[in-house]
Amino acid sequence: MTTPSQPDMPELVRQFQRDGYLILRDVLTEERVARLNLAVDELLAGEPEALSYNWYNSVERHPEIAGLIDEPALLPLMVNLLGYNIQLHISHLTVRKPNPDDLRTASQSFINWHQDGPHPQFPRIHGLASTYYVKACYILSDMSEPDRGNTKIIPGSHLKADFTPVQTSVDVPVEGELQVCGKPGDVFIFPQNLWHAGAPNRSGFTRRQLFVGYSPIWMRPIDYHRASERMLEGASPIRRQLLGDISGNCFHYYVPADAMVPLKSLWLGAGPGQDSYTN
Repeated sequence: MTTPSQPDMPELVRQFQRDGYLILRDVLTEERVARLNLAVDELLAGEPEALSYNWYNSVERHPEIAGLIDEPALLPLMVNLLGYNIQLHISHLTVRKPNPDDLRTASQSFINWHQDGPHPQFPRIHGLASTYYVKACYILSDMSEPDRGNTKIIPGSHLKADFTPVQTSVDVPVEGELQVCGKPGDVFIFPQNLWHAGAPNRSGFTRRQLFVGYSPIWMRPIDYHRASERMLEGASPIRRQLLGDISGNCFHYYVPADAMVPLKSLWLGAGPGQDSYTN
């Protein structure tokens, strides 16, 4: 599934709601990918040698990564998947070097089948959890073939009541699974309620993927409490919204004034909840 050259937003939203994922090709230019990889190289240079690295709140670690917070190629889609009252929820950078012997690592080198979310789980109705947040995964290394530590997904599993894979090990194939493949600059998008896993990397390629997620402002972000003053300094109104800084009155996290949520300009106004914030 790929996006057309001029995306049909309602169709993309329908595909996402039906399948639980989207793959977007050539979102980032080669030059942008190169800059991001230089940023990753800088982070790696400051770390001890390891087979696997996981950096949360990675937007705070490098301005090049922070530039993806309000990436214009993705923001309209995110707004129309989640609504316009959204914020940055997570920024998780993963690097997984070849590990053919499955050596145990201090930082997770793979993760078994799961849905994201808190413990205990998000509320369920008739065995289904709603979509509470959505992640965009920027592919920064050559993941064009399977078995390179790719993310695995089970398309449509977010719509299967009380679904659990027959076993949780990512090493054992399950019916209907898909390894997400892409080249540097591609992006895939999925919600927290889609069953997914991070496969071991037994190839000769290093996996580099950067997950940038969004959620409603009334939810607490996963990997930061409040954006730092450094991040807020000089931020545009849209970036300030995405950093959750819309008001000193927490009531407005639930009921924002239009001026607090400039992303409303990208909202097509379709679907339930369109008028949730008006009286």
